Amino acid sequence: MLRLSTPGFSRFIQAGSFNATYGGGEANVAVSLAQLGVPAGHVTRFPDNDLGRAATAQLRKYGVQTDHILYGGNRLGIYFVEFGAISRPSKVVYDRADSAFAGIEPGMVNWEEVLAGAAWFHWTGISPAISEGAARTLAEGIRVANRLGVKVSADVNYRRNLWQYGKTPREVMPELVAGCDLILCSKGDAKDMFGLEAEKDSGSPWLAAAKEIMKVYPRIKRIVNTKRESVSASHNTLAGMMWNGQDHLTTRVHPIVPIVDRIGGGDAFVAGLLFGLGHYPTDQEALDFAVASSVLKHSVEGDANLVSVEEIETVMKGDSSGKLLR
Repeated sequence: MLRLSTPGFSRFIQAGSFNATYGGGEANVAVSLAQLGVPAGHVTRFPDNDLGRAATAQLRKYGVQTDHILYGGNRLGIYFVEFGAISRPSKVVYDRADSAFAGIEPGMVNWEEVLAGAAWFHWTGISPAISEGAARTLAEGIRVANRLGVKVSADVNYRRNLWQYGKTPREVMPELVAGCDLILCSKGDAKDMFGLEAEKDSGSPWLAAAKEIMKVYPRIKRIVNTKRESVSASHNTLAGMMWNGQDHLTTRVHPIVPIVDRIGGGDAFVAGLLFGLGHYPTDQEALDFAVASSVLKHSVEGDANLVSVEEIETVMKGDSSGKLLR
């Protein structure tokens, strides 16, 4: 997607220009993993024009494989960002109707070729919200990944304003999530997407919802989430949590102040978790790495987390000083 953001902290009504960057949920995860030294590719459909080629070049710039990007359709999806500060929240306006990606259909992607030799196939709840064709194409990819033994992860984030093609999340998401091995899901997502709601008297509503999800979708082995507290638009705290079927793991609470750019924080968390699961012996270490990765993303402009393993491990170990390095 093309991201157009107002300069600094100006409001939409004040903006005489926009800063142009590129992003999007799955693309952000791919870029973040590539920065951590993990081979990563992006599967999507761009328009066959200068904007589509610029988006492809941006992915290549950060080391993401683009061999399986399709070209067609008329336009690149856009979203506009107004950054908040202090007590004024940030705002996002989507402009994705009739995008090239919305026109993707089953049979267009050679999933056998795309997933050959892959370790993980990651998707977000934004993709099946764009169009019925995108949802069906995603389902096709998940089926192939399951057959090939490729693990599937998903950030099931609910974006109410994107579901406009006549299907509801509860009609679409269950089939997709049933093929997942790991999901990022909040208590609110569990209710909005699957109609699952924890008992009100449960000690941890999120944990109760996570346990219920695993009962309904037994393929899932790990459910994760972040806990964000908003002191203001410029000052948040962040922690991570996981239910792996046996243990309820949590991380320490990280202060984040001042926030440079919080967009993509969830994608940075997922990328950090996938990296951590492949490089650390315990789920706790992987979760600690994931939340440290997300914390650092708040210091980076743009959608993607352009940080190194060493930088994340420094925060993971408790050093958040940001001391000058010479």
